[in-house]
Amino acid sequence: MPLAKKFSWSQTALMIIVGLFSLACLFPFLMVISGSLSTEKDIVNYGYSLLPRNVTFDSYRILLLGSNRIVDAYVISIIVTTVGTALSIVVNGMGGYVMARRSFRYRNVLSVYVIITMLFSGGLVPWYIICVRYLDLKDSIWAMILPPLANAFNMFLIRNFMQSIPEDLYESAKIDGASEYRIFFRLIAPLSVPVLATVGLFVALGYWNDWFLGLMFIDKQELQPLQLLLRALISNVEFLKSSSNAAAMQRIAPAIPSESIKMALTVITIGPIVFLYPFVQRYFVKGLMVGAVKG
Repeated sequence: MPLAKKFSWSQTALMIIVGLFSLACLFPFLMVISGSLSTEKDIVNYGYSLLPRNVTFDSYRILLLGSNRIVDAYVISIIVTTVGTALSIVVNGMGGYVMARRSFRYRNVLSVYVIITMLFSGGLVPWYIICVRYLDLKDSIWAMILPPLANAFNMFLIRNFMQSIPEDLYESAKIDGASEYRIFFRLIAPLSVPVLATVGLFVALGYWNDWFLGLMFIDKQELQPLQLLLRALISNVEFLKSSSNAAAMQRIAPAIPSESIKMALTVITIGPIVFLYPFVQRYFVKGLMVGAVKG
């Protein structure tokens, strides 16, 4: 039977520090859950705590009264995040692939062009005019997908990773008659899963948490994403009191629990991302470190 691995004092201390830091990162999440289960009176009198003094589900019951709107916003956010992440991985992956190919004559010129987009911007007004007048993205679900599709940082992260792949693989595939698209999708993309998963997590978080594009381009209520609904709730909880369900809310809670409602909706919105992270965690460190150091 092999002997148990012995840890030095420095390794043990480091593990304890990392463990304590990990527990500390859970505190805000636990406080949000506790706040969503607390009464408005307890929050006003005692503030937020790790454990609710008097557990109540009034906030969740009130949110269920507007469940149709929340479900619609959930569907929009899921569609935007799923489609946007998939397209962004393809676009940024192909951009990084082109810049990583040493046989491409203009790859340095393309790299400089991509860097310029990181340093300079045309401004908010020209960007809005292009999106609305020329691309006709007003009140379209594509308005929340297309603008952030290509990202210079993600392209360079992918490029640096792909530069670590031996050039002989490209040449072998070319000799076998494979096209550039076939080389990318059948050979390079499977080898680049760590960095693509890392970029996919970044992009998915960006799409899921974005409310600005919805605020700028979406006027139709049925197309508003979940985060925009959350922003509207945080900005003005009074819309609940003036809604068609105000009487039912008063029966559930005579005083509308505005603070706990914010926490409850926050719990509802962060669910999918919390469950997404464990699936890409094993690729995260490898993809980030290799993509940042190589090249």
